[in-house]
Amino acid sequence: MTTTPISPAGPLPPSLVATLPGAYYTDPEIFRREQAALFESMWMCVVRAADLDRPGAYRTVQVGRESVVVTRTRAGELRAFLNVCRHRGARLCVEESGQVRRNLQCPYHAWTYDLEGRLIAAPNLVRMPDVDRERYGLVKVALREWLGYAWVCLSDEPPSFEDTVVHAAVERLGDPAAIEHYGTERLALGKRVTYDVRANWKLIVENFMECYHCATIHPELTEVLPEFAEGYAAQYYVGHGAEFGTGVEGFTVDGSAGFGKLPEVSAEQDRRYYAITVKPTVFVNLVPDHVILHRMFPLAEDRTVVECDWLYAPEVVASGADVSKSVELFHRVNEQDFAACERTQPAMSSRAYRSGGVLVPSEHHIGGFHAWLLAALDANSRD
Repeated sequence: MTTTPISPAGPLPPSLVATLPGAYYTDPEIFRREQAALFESMWMCVVRAADLDRPGAYRTVQVGRESVVVTRTRAGELRAFLNVCRHRGARLCVEESGQVRRNLQCPYHAWTYDLEGRLIAAPNLVRMPDVDRERYGLVKVALREWLGYAWVCLSDEPPSFEDTVVHAAVERLGDPAAIEHYGTERLALGKRVTYDVRANWKLIVENFMECYHCATIHPELTEVLPEFAEGYAAQYYVGHGAEFGTGVEGFTVDGSAGFGKLPEVSAEQDRRYYAITVKPTVFVNLVPDHVILHRMFPLAEDRTVVECDWLYAPEVVASGADVSKSVELFHRVNEQDFAACERTQPAMSSRAYRSGGVLVPSEHHIGGFHAWLLAALDANSRD
């Protein structure tokens, strides 16, 4: 059988910009470099703080190649540690989440740590007075709280949280105080859906950054946000706030009314949708009566777990109000987007995509994301 060889087609016309080559979505070695340069070096949003509502509550999460345990201390503060016993390296917390009464204890040899990470007990430890209990405590991980979530960074010298994470919101929304109007840290969880997406994490980010596809696969979303049907609304840059359509009462699957706008949302923000991308793996969606936050956990070059939270005013959740229509809108968007990414993933290893694809004008800004990624990988390789 003969096939037509795939070869470069020459210079691209000005309307088109080249994407990354297909190997960036399939090569395990490139994914390993991303783990080191991005997920293990930048601030990652990992746990909703309110999920750890009492001392001893914990959650384990995968950050790059490391398992991290986040817990709440007896003083009510959050702490993060590498989920590794300092004795022989056994995984300390084997469940995804749980509750301990007072301490964290390794299930292998019973080395025991308090909730500040200090080694406090072990079989025969009293016979080893030369063992420094601070030195052999758990390895701490930098942690900051923002928007009601714990963000961790594995780097020994974390980048500025304000210049990287917080700046993303300012960059998109213009007004530094705009995101504060939603009071995200005071909202209550109305719904959480976890999606196991068989696609590279970058395909998900790139999908979120553009709306060229919206008219094709998001009929419910474009009914609520008509400008997205035009295909030229760059979701990555929805800092102006996409306006609800005429006759649309709320950000719901059928455009019906949702709930009253959050108390501090301004008149200018009412009836508008804002989207923020916080590199590398967080999306924040802001609408007048609730907030939708996605956090991604890249697990392999072709697998990404996405946790999506729908957050509402506490009184809405406490009242038992039916939030299904607002949840259903973005749940459908998520399923439509992730299905598209899963359809794309197999082609990343095709000869047809060996040199990559192209971006049309409304997608050109994705080239900036690619440039950022390549710069990060290059900088890490020089370290």
